[in-house]
Amino acid sequence: MSEVVTSFDPQYNNYLLGHKDIEDLFLRCWKDNSLHNSWIISGVKGVGKATFAYKVARFILSADENKKNQYTSLDVLPDSQVFRLVAGSSHPDLKVLQRDYTDTDRKKILKAIKDGDGLSPEELKELKKSAYIRVDDVRTINEFLSRKSSGDGWRVVIIDSIDDMNSAAANAVLKILEEPPHKVLMLLISHNPNRLLPTIKSRCAKIEMRPLSINDVSSLLRRYRSDLSEKDIKRIAAIASGSIGKALIYADNNAADLYDELCGLAASGINYKISDVINFCNTATSSEERYVLAQELILKFLSEHAKNTSNVVEIAECWSNAIKTFSEIESLNMDKKQALMNIIVNLCKQI
Repeated sequence: MSEVVTSFDPQYNNYLLGHKDIEDLFLRCWKDNSLHNSWIISGVKGVGKATFAYKVARFILSADENKKNQYTSLDVLPDSQVFRLVAGSSHPDLKVLQRDYTDTDRKKILKAIKDGDGLSPEELKELKKSAYIRVDDVRTINEFLSRKSSGDGWRVVIIDSIDDMNSAAANAVLKILEEPPHKVLMLLISHNPNRLLPTIKSRCAKIEMRPLSINDVSSLLRRYRSDLSEKDIKRIAAIASGSIGKALIYADNNAADLYDELCGLAASGINYKISDVINFCNTATSSEERYVLAQELILKFLSEHAKNTSNVVEIAECWSNAIKTFSEIESLNMDKKQALMNIIVNLCKQI
């Protein structure tokens, strides 16, 4: 029986399901010496983009270019040195750029390290990251590329994600793409490539990772959340929009129950009970994560309902109202529970 892997972190995870065509494409380019030096890897959040990027990085950093015919996949053995170094963030020829922690929270981390005290998973979860990848962060790529690779091999840069860059940082990356060093592979992860600078897109090969099938999402849920019942797996996979990342968040926050509750409220229409609306909103605002999840599920419900109804105008108005209210909650510091109640009541009246 094969070992069940529970870690979903791309840095440690070599298991990628549903994207064999993309893996084969990349391997073929490498074998044919037609590998582009810069790639935009796009797709919805949680579909496997970072997992693919790390998988490519491990392969490029370990494969023997003199024995290309022996490779049939991008798989690298978990007990290999390259795999261990990448997992430990210590491979000298791999640079990963992400949003850094805010200055305040970075000081907390440094103090904990200095004091010899590790931060708990709960404490780490509470830490905040900067809104953007800054130009100073991009300059660390230049420092990385100024050094020679070990053994005259490849160097790999993963940016996760390039969507998080401000304009100065994006332009700094563009300069690197315009004059890429020899044997450097740039992997740019993007959740929304339409927002990228046209000059960045024009200098990159493009890989679009399609949403996973419901069967693939179900299979991955069994792998990463083995305690789930088959009933819950099916419920979660049905609303995850082809994203295993989203499905795992749903599984850990009882999103299927929240979505069913929302559907029940909508089905009651103008006969809704205010007590049911209050109960839903109490649950939805019990934590920041639940609140963000509730926003997503409400918009998802409206989007799905619009496909199967004749009152499209009413649904569109409901959608517009929800988007406007969610925006005002943040900008005007409105009471989240009251705002959600207004959205749900409006939804019940319109459906």
